[in-house]
Amino acid sequence: MTTERIWTAALVVIGDEILSGRTQDKNIAQLATWLNVQGIRLVEVRVVPDREEAIVEAVNTLRARNDYLFTTGGIGPTHDDITVDAIAAALGVAVVEHPDAIAVLERHYETRGGLTEARRRMARVPEGASLIENRVSGAPGIRAGNIFIMAGVPHITAGMLDWLTGKLEGGRPVVSATIGCWVAESEVAELLRATEKAHEGVAIGSYPFFRDGRTGANFVVRSPDPTLVEACIADLIAALEADGREVTTGGI
Repeated sequence: MTTERIWTAALVVIGDEILSGRTQDKNIAQLATWLNVQGIRLVEVRVVPDREEAIVEAVNTLRARNDYLFTTGGIGPTHDDITVDAIAAALGVAVVEHPDAIAVLERHYETRGGLTEARRRMARVPEGASLIENRVSGAPGIRAGNIFIMAGVPHITAGMLDWLTGKLEGGRPVVSATIGCWVAESEVAELLRATEKAHEGVAIGSYPFFRDGRTGANFVVRSPDPTLVEACIADLIAALEADGREVTTGGI
């Protein structure tokens, strides 16, 4: 039997402001959702400070064990935006100005005060890199090998992901189905384990909650194969109902 190829990605979130709590990251969720549609699984996320050695270590570790690595943050015009320099160091290449990035920035800032030295920093890329179009704010993202260097601002990152749609090789998107029960997950843990084991290629996630003075959980069945999801969710409903649980399709 041939095992289906699983494409994986990791994300490095860069920024002292994330670690300090001043800024709440929104890129993890939107990247994970986008990758799923591309048939790629986000399998690991690291948050690192604005320190070159931390960025280099994370980038070199995660790019080696995943098909793709995304980074967000630290590619702006200020002195503490060091992502490009750190990734160039990780790759062992120089930092150069990309002529197409210069042209894009000149057009964008033509009526906004011109291309200052600070703004020109956003044209710097690791040598050999290509550009990711930014339709929102002019400054492009960067692709260097299997590394995708993105903005930290979520709506700008969203625009870059939109431009990348369909350009990465991946597998089948993961599909899912959700059911919910007013039950403590510990009471049905063995039932969930047995159902998942009986359906190879399917994962069951359990998400407990406490609401209106009651304990409940939503159960999400995931697989690239919609037929497997359908069969597993049917068996899971049957097992829960046989255990005396009332099931809510679509979750609670």
